[in-house]
Amino acid sequence: MMKKGLGNLVKQAQQMQNKMMAVQEETAQKTVEASSGGGMVVAVVNGRQELISLTINPEVVDPKEVDMLQDLITAAVNKALADSQEMVREAISSVTGGMNIPGLF
Repeated sequence: MMKKGLGNLVKQAQQMQNKMMAVQEETAQKTVEASSGGGMVVAVVNGRQELISLTINPEVVDPKEVDMLQDLITAAVNKALADSQEMVREAISSVTGGMNIPGLF
């Protein structure tokens, strides 16, 4: 009796692992976009938290304002990374049913 219950638990864990792998692959292909400075800087990040593209409006490029441009870039990239992490967290939560599994994210 105990073996059957353990076998079912192992099977369920394997199914969840397979679903998790599928979700990770799926979210890796998705992107999120975030901007700063009213759209002057736009960052696009994928589900692997990789920066895919960075667009800078030429109007914001001023040699005297490099510090501001750096701040806008940092803000846009950080927001895109945070949004990407949230996208992955939500996708994983849909598989785990909201169960907090240490080490997943």
